[in-house]
Amino acid sequence: MRAKFTQSFKLQAVEKALSRSEGTTLNEIANSLGIGFSTLNNWIVKARNQEFHIAPADEIKRMTQDKRPQDWSLEERFNIVMACASLGEEELNAYCREQGIYPHHVQQWKLDFVSGNSAKESVVSAAEMKGLRQENKTLKKELNRKDKALAETAALLVLQKKVHAIWGSDEDNSQ
Repeated sequence: MRAKFTQSFKLQAVEKALSRSEGTTLNEIANSLGIGFSTLNNWIVKARNQEFHIAPADEIKRMTQDKRPQDWSLEERFNIVMACASLGEEELNAYCREQGIYPHHVQQWKLDFVSGNSAKESVVSAAEMKGLRQENKTLKKELNRKDKALAETAALLVLQKKVHAIWGSDEDNSQ
């Protein structure tokens, strides 16, 4: 039996997929929502083609054209952080909705500026992370192979000792 999802759920899923962080894949988002990867892809395509009828077409168009938080330039991020510095919680939420971001993005950007992290460093670190993941995968594969070889060698030594204990060694019989 196919699950029925409301239009609002579909729109929220599409919005979450389009505003995902750099390290998050669509597959991970689909799994967290309990839907199939291809289903999420279909919803994104329909949202871009404006086939969802629950929200006004201009809202969907705006949602699909919004930049992801990681696509904002340093200057834009800085301007947002400065604009949000004096806002209260409700005002901050309203401002963030207008900009197509979440308040936690503003907080993260503020922390990045305070700690000295920049967008270029995060891009470099993403490339480094990919290289490190590949290296980690290779090293795990090699370690697994060596573990199997060590286990096989240990098993052969144990068997050899048992054979000598049962039948004795050739040197014992020749004397």
